[in-house]
Amino acid sequence: MAATEKKTRQFRAEVRKVLHILTHSLYTNREIFLRELLSNASDALDKLRFYSNRGQTPINPDLPLEIRISVDKDNKTLTVADTGIGMTAEELSENLGTIAQSGSEKFLAELDSQSGDAATQDGDAESARPDAANIIGRFGIGFYAVFMVANKVEVTSRPAVGVSDQAGVWTSDGDGSYSVALSKAAEPVRGTSVKIYLKDDAVEFLEKFRLEAVIRKHSAFLPFPIYVDGNQVNTQPALWREPKFSVTKDQYNAFYKALAYDSKDPLDVLHLSVDAPVQFNALLYIPDTADDFFGMDRDHWGLDLYASRVLIQHHNKDLIPEYLAFLKGMADTEDLPLNISRETLQENAVLRKINQVLVKQVLGHLEKLAGDDAEKYNSFWRLHGKIFKLGYHDYPNRERIAGLLRFHSSTLPEPEALTSFDDYMGRAAEGQKTFWYVSAPNREAARLSPYMDIFRKKGIEVLYLFEPIDEFVMEGLGSYKEWNFKPVEKATDDILAAFADKDAEQQSVARLSEEDRTSFDALVARIKEILGDKVTEVRVSRRLADSPAVLVSPDGAMTSSMEKLFKVMHKDDSVPVKILEVNQDHPLLRNMLRIFKADKEDKSLSQIVQGLFDSTLLLDGYIKEPQSLANRSIALLEEAAGWYAEVRKF
Repeated sequence: MAATEKKTRQFRAEVRKVLHILTHSLYTNREIFLRELLSNASDALDKLRFYSNRGQTPINPDLPLEIRISVDKDNKTLTVADTGIGMTAEELSENLGTIAQSGSEKFLAELDSQSGDAATQDGDAESARPDAANIIGRFGIGFYAVFMVANKVEVTSRPAVGVSDQAGVWTSDGDGSYSVALSKAAEPVRGTSVKIYLKDDAVEFLEKFRLEAVIRKHSAFLPFPIYVDGNQVNTQPALWREPKFSVTKDQYNAFYKALAYDSKDPLDVLHLSVDAPVQFNALLYIPDTADDFFGMDRDHWGLDLYASRVLIQHHNKDLIPEYLAFLKGMADTEDLPLNISRETLQENAVLRKINQVLVKQVLGHLEKLAGDDAEKYNSFWRLHGKIFKLGYHDYPNRERIAGLLRFHSSTLPEPEALTSFDDYMGRAAEGQKTFWYVSAPNREAARLSPYMDIFRKKGIEVLYLFEPIDEFVMEGLGSYKEWNFKPVEKATDDILAAFADKDAEQQSVARLSEEDRTSFDALVARIKEILGDKVTEVRVSRRLADSPAVLVSPDGAMTSSMEKLFKVMHKDDSVPVKILEVNQDHPLLRNMLRIFKADKEDKSLSQIVQGLFDSTLLLDGYIKEPQSLANRSIALLEEAAGWYAEVRKF
């Protein structure tokens, strides 16, 4: 290269200190230098396209708008070249010789000035900058990231506007000075070429696969083709920037599979283009597979955040709340106030506004899906309902979220059938204002729960809660459309009395003679005597119909399932002391009464009482000594078998 008029100059700042900060502290990842150079190249191409659209003809007008990257392993150089607007030698000195001097910022300022003139003349302030929205650079800082990997950088640029037989050449080792010269070099014929002399510890960037990986990670959606040694890397368009009507289902599916590394098509897609209160585009997917957000995938959620098609942050958790963690996709905005490194986001109102809009749009989409396609919505719920339930924390949207919750129910015969609160309300008896629920590990356990006896007998629908979080959801919601939530085991005496069939209750009492009623009261006392301090009280139950006995927590105490959860959290394996309620109409209790009347001290009675208590503990989920339970069960079986053999004369 034949260079003329070479001049060496000092940077216009305390550059040694500033460059040290830029290359050692500002950026956390060395590969960022390539993102910054590609962003600068994209800006240069956007500026040229803008001028061309305004009727100005650049030199070499048939030259395509593109970015090309080439490597020279022998000389350990990497070159990034664009065919954009280019710079004169003076502009090279001004833009690259002054730290934080942004050509893009100056360009936009000029457009704003022209916009003011245009507004004065024709009233259209936006007409002067229709294609400027994609301009990325603002701070004039990103270019210097190149010195993280470079011993020396040589920038050769030829402006696209005007006639010049010479290119400007800017050279620096990043150590406090730079030189600018004019050259009659043939390349570039238009635009800018950045030649990087790599440090010995940065030769990884001479490998094609490494460069392609960086491009796909950070700059895959820049609007101009990027070639690495002749092969285009960014072949996938930024679908979120395309009009929704022009994108096919196959394009959405293919984009999702590349984004999420998922072999299955997404369950649903939501494509947004929002202008107010903040301008952004978003492409959100609901996967057809579930992640383990309460296990290994707990931190692997969030949307990819882009600024003008350039990736700013993977898995940004400020864009969506945790209960929408199942969403995959991205949001892209030009309104984001980034810091100068683009890697660390400032606390700002833009992200909060995007978050609010996304939540509103997603909830609206789910509401529409639930109304239009219940089967598809139920598929969504089975996959992602567990994490979505966390939305009960979102107080402003709590009512909408409650309307989207789904649960299994005692009324629905199909094991996989789900119901909403609104459907439950539509089936409830006149005057009912309570959602009743029971917690259990599965449907069969819920159905057979002793607490369900009276509800089953009276035909009152009960929601089945199978997940530990479900009770927190019910307590957190508090109410829905003026209906409250209540566990079946907390049905108080007055409620049970209202449920009770008066005639059946009178018939039950009538079946016991006055003597038997007195004897049964004595039996209840004897049961308490046998169990001792294992229970706080023994009493006749109003809630039982088919079950012989049940353990009941004192009024105001937490439910059994919640109690077990807290005991696990506190590593407490003690057996709680509760109230034992017995069903005086159950055949077992009637037979116990016969034994008691014959002999109050009968040893079999003590074994039966212990066995009955064991069964209630088992149903309640508490068995500390399974060996004792097994021994008592075997003893009772031996006695029963002997009695049966005696009766049958075997």
